[in-house]
Amino acid sequence: MKRLVRTLLAVVGVLALVTVGAVVYVTTFFNPEDMKPRLVSVVKEHTGLELSLEGPLEWSFYPRIGVSVAEAEARLPDQADDAQAFAAFSEASVSLAFTPLLRGEIAIDGLTLDGLSLNLERDSDGTGNWEALLERLENRADDAEKALAPASAGPSPDDEGGLSVALNIASVEVTKGHLSLVDHQAGREWQAEKLTINGSNVNPDSAFPLSSTFQLKVFDQLDGVGEASQERSPGLQSDVSLESDVNLGLADSRHVLSDVTLETSTLLAGASEPQEATLTSDEVVLNLGEQRLHMAPSQLDASLLAPQLGEKRVAMTLSFQLESDYGAGTAQLRDIALSGPDGLSLKGNLNLKELNSAPRYDGQVRLAPLSLRAWLARMDAMPSMSSDEALSEVALTSPVEGTLEQVSLNGLTLVLDDNTFSGSLGARFDGTRVDLDLEGDRLDADSYLPPPEQDNAANGIPGIASALAQDTAPAILPKSFLAGLDESVSLALGQLILGGQQYQDVSLSMQGEGGRHRLTGFQAGFHEGQLKASGVLDASGDDLNWQLSPVVEGVRLESLLTSLGQEPAPLSGSLHASGELTTRGNARHELTRNLNGTLDTRINEGSIPRANISRQLCTAVARLEGEQTTREWSENTRFENISARFTIRDGVAHNDDLLITLPGIEVSGGGQLDLGSQRFDANGAARFVDTADAACNVNRRLEKVPFPVRCEGSLEGDSSQWCGFDADAFKANLGELVAEEARSRVNEEVEERLGKELERLDERIGEEAGKELRDAVRGLFN
Repeated sequence: MKRLVRTLLAVVGVLALVTVGAVVYVTTFFNPEDMKPRLVSVVKEHTGLELSLEGPLEWSFYPRIGVSVAEAEARLPDQADDAQAFAAFSEASVSLAFTPLLRGEIAIDGLTLDGLSLNLERDSDGTGNWEALLERLENRADDAEKALAPASAGPSPDDEGGLSVALNIASVEVTKGHLSLVDHQAGREWQAEKLTINGSNVNPDSAFPLSSTFQLKVFDQLDGVGEASQERSPGLQSDVSLESDVNLGLADSRHVLSDVTLETSTLLAGASEPQEATLTSDEVVLNLGEQRLHMAPSQLDASLLAPQLGEKRVAMTLSFQLESDYGAGTAQLRDIALSGPDGLSLKGNLNLKELNSAPRYDGQVRLAPLSLRAWLARMDAMPSMSSDEALSEVALTSPVEGTLEQVSLNGLTLVLDDNTFSGSLGARFDGTRVDLDLEGDRLDADSYLPPPEQDNAANGIPGIASALAQDTAPAILPKSFLAGLDESVSLALGQLILGGQQYQDVSLSMQGEGGRHRLTGFQAGFHEGQLKASGVLDASGDDLNWQLSPVVEGVRLESLLTSLGQEPAPLSGSLHASGELTTRGNARHELTRNLNGTLDTRINEGSIPRANISRQLCTAVARLEGEQTTREWSENTRFENISARFTIRDGVAHNDDLLITLPGIEVSGGGQLDLGSQRFDANGAARFVDTADAACNVNRRLEKVPFPVRCEGSLEGDSSQWCGFDADAFKANLGELVAEEARSRVNEEVEERLGKELERLDERIGEEAGKELRDAVRGLFN
């Protein structure tokens, strides 16, 4: 940057030297055309440029003494003849004030440059076409800079004697200028068109007012490359205007702009209306010698219009101070304050490093409390949330550090409505990685989730709900996002509310890479018990594949079921469970339908309300004995233990080892539960056992008779109607018992009669032979 600015200043100095010499010469000699060879020689001597003057060199006496040059081009030493000239102008003129000439002084009254064209180019190796010129000018920098300082001038530029030049140009005007930079290395082109520059009382020693306007165009593809060879439109087009007082500071290469106002109106590709911005600054100091940039308190006012910000323009203001050592690639932004509508107030400081290679930054940011709801609504990005107060107050303060690709907030304090979190947060700007480590007192996640769907009356008809859900259910998770996301997540909460359930002392940790996300740990207090889990969510394939290893310890079923809306609870007790489950899909019906695995469950010290299985069995026994029960029975079935191992295949849980232990009674059986429809069908067999706390006295003959129990229904139905005594099956069992007893009595009578006859037979044929025959005969009756 320093070298390029010095190049431009040096070129201006040489042009001024040439122009002043031309004025002196023309006013002394009468043939201006004789000056052309000398001008060409001077330009080549100082710059190495090949100057071509196609137009006439003229001068005038009235109303001002002046000289003009038309149709000039300057080419680089090695530039091809058919290439566009490095620099050119349509006409340049200089006029002198008449009165100072009478005092022996030359005062330039006006300097006009029309149709200026400057063409800069950088090749694929990053070498600019101006660099050779720059090296030459650096060797003659003192001579070039003297051209803009008060000096002596005579009949020719080489004479030391002559008239005194008072370089205080009353008016400088550049019109219809065009500057371009073609960067083959970046594949991009910048153009400044319709360039105008106006200055008054221009001199090298004190500040003077300067204004400029131009239209900046940025092309993301070079002319003549691919489709751009047919029609090329800019990716950015901006109308720029600048007003400032300028102190050139040529002696010490310290350029100062005071009372700066820079206005831009920028139209981005595809946009219908431009973005408006105005930068004002008390002072901007560019010190080329020390390679430093200073901006005193400055303010950027922007009026932005973008679909992401809503339909109306958004006015935002950014104030700051800047100190930069661009030679070392460092900068400091101080007193940053960003303000905008809906209470936006963001303040902080930033330190920037390695600006010349891989920019990095660190500092501090502080966001004052604001309603995020208003901003989301403005951007038409407000999600459906259960609470109308969610995101009403969001604030944060944190150190910040990062690069152009990512940002980290270490030492973060985040206020989210009534909740406060502390820890760290990091993310890549392209959304491919998130790092989160937060601790909080409480989070009501339900407030930020969509409200529960309203029940549809039609959904209550059997089969309708599942049919409606098959292909219309929304995706639970954004699969494409998860496929490219890496994460490291650690979350600790004193209390979490999710799905209407309360969890205490929650800890969660996740690690993800390459679309494979591992739940490395989850633990929470839940209804007087504990939940634990680990698992994997694989989003790298065509489907989401889930694997979960849940553990439930001591969860009170009555509390859980009541919280789920089943009141009174259909079952009570202390639930323990563990399992290995897998499924695939991204909708609820898919996850249920594709669920497979095993689940071991146990319920201790519980009861089944409004249904007393012991009473039903004892009543049945009493009737068989021709008696009646006189005991007062509880309305509930109290059990000591329920245990079962479920094998789940395609969303249906199968069991064949159900065991329910009641006082004096054991119930065993099996069945299945369709997790999709929530319907179940199970059969059990109750048997009386000889225990101290027997439910009732049972005839020894009936202890071995199974009392069948059948359970069927829906988990959403009335639990009192779930199970009942299966009388038909019990009659069949009794029939088998009677038949068995009859066979037993026949066998006893036959045995008694055969015994006597076989004893007589033993005496006749011998004891050993009789024994064999006796066993064979008995076998016929068994």
